[in-house]
Amino acid sequence: MNTPANHDDELRCAEYALGVLSAAERRELEREAGENPLVQANLHRWQARIAPLAEDAPPVEPPPRVWQRIQRDLGVAPEVRAARPAPSTWWDNLRLWRWLGLGAGIAALVLLAVNFSSLMHFGQPTAVVSPYMVAAIARQDGVTHWTATVDTRRGNMVVVPADKSVIAAGRATELWLIPPNAKPIALGVFPADQPASMALPPEILAQMGDNAMLAVSIEPSGGSPTGQPTGPVVASGTIRPA
Repeated sequence: MNTPANHDDELRCAEYALGVLSAAERRELEREAGENPLVQANLHRWQARIAPLAEDAPPVEPPPRVWQRIQRDLGVAPEVRAARPAPSTWWDNLRLWRWLGLGAGIAALVLLAVNFSSLMHFGQPTAVVSPYMVAAIARQDGVTHWTATVDTRRGNMVVVPADKSVIAAGRATELWLIPPNAKPIALGVFPADQPASMALPPEILAQMGDNAMLAVSIEPSGGSPTGQPTGPVVASGTIRPA
């Protein structure tokens, strides 16, 4: 059975610095940092490591249509504000989910840069290989629906929603590994709208090589009854080294 993600201190501090933790998780980590000097030092180290990445990114002038869409999504355009009622709860706030989706996509890219920078020790390059792999699981229109981060040392994968998902009653999302020229391998049913952690046995990790893919299909609540996808595949993405 899959359970909500439960990261160790190192990973939680990295996710705090990236800005992908929930408000409750951020408050909990801040409380722990105030009580535990080791956690506080970890947190400061990750913040110092990630901050220069934003400085190195060259500015890019977006086309006017991007600003127009942002204004529309944020409801700052007069016609949008008048036509769209305020959401009744934060859960129904589509703008929040869109920003979370954007944040998750950026986090995946920053994670690549962070792992590259971690190869430098006291300013000198080393031959260390990153123990992480990542995948952006996107719909056919290119919009990322989930992001997946694989920790090969611990045999664990964390799946995070990048966009709000609406699944019909009695249905569930199931994750599949598709090695090159091989049949899909069921990794398990997971909640579509919250982070989840999945254990990966060695025989599964061994098949997460070049050109392997992750895919999500819609299945009955208990998962596919056949061991292969029976419902529509709604998103997929290639697994890459971080």
